[in-house]
Amino acid sequence: MELWTALVLGLAGSLHCIGMCGPIAVALPSAGSSKSALFGGRVVYNLGRILTYGLLGIIAGFVGRSIMVAGYQQGLSIALGLLILLAVITPSKYVARLTGAGWHASIFRRLKGVWQRMFQRSSIAALFIIGLLNGFLPCGLVYVALAGSINTTDPLTGAAYMVVFGAGTFPIMFAVAVFGNMVGFRVRQYFRRALPVAGVVLAVLFILRGLSLGIPYVSPEIQQDTQGEATMNCCGQNAPSEVAP
Repeated sequence: MELWTALVLGLAGSLHCIGMCGPIAVALPSAGSSKSALFGGRVVYNLGRILTYGLLGIIAGFVGRSIMVAGYQQGLSIALGLLILLAVITPSKYVARLTGAGWHASIFRRLKGVWQRMFQRSSIAALFIIGLLNGFLPCGLVYVALAGSINTTDPLTGAAYMVVFGAGTFPIMFAVAVFGNMVGFRVRQYFRRALPVAGVVLAVLFILRGLSLGIPYVSPEIQQDTQGEATMNCCGQNAPSEVAP
């Protein structure tokens, strides 16, 4: 799965992040009284968040690789695309019920004690840990990005996918952490309308990839050799999707 889709998803969905992560970013402690300490601390916080995304991407890539080795790569891609489409067209109140407010509350309870201790400390290390924990918060946007990471079917590429996604969310989250809730309601609404479009584009790419229509780069032909190794015919010739050890 092309990394540009992760960047588009992160950029288009970054204002969605303000709803859950915005209050955390605004309330971050400062690592010092100078402007450089303020800016540096906010950068470190976001780096911690992106690092967690990368670690989750490694796990997702392993999951995708296992499914590919089992010979279900095409089915995985189509299923992920359909799930994303379903999430886009399902009213938000039902999505909230499916994700489970109780589960969210449970996560918050587990993190609350550590967070309280970190928010009382004015250090770079505390800001980094807050960012790391922030990355584990339940978030529909992160779930969509993880679906793309699974579809890479490779741990390192999966990690790269999530890191690029995190980089897409960085500008807005950094601005909110430094300047507070500076983004107006109308601007947020525009971005919220763009998020479903980005989700649909990603879902269609997943489905086309799984259909293996032989379209270069968009829907390359996926073939299984006698040993179950997947190959992609991207530009008129077969190219192995994995390098044999």
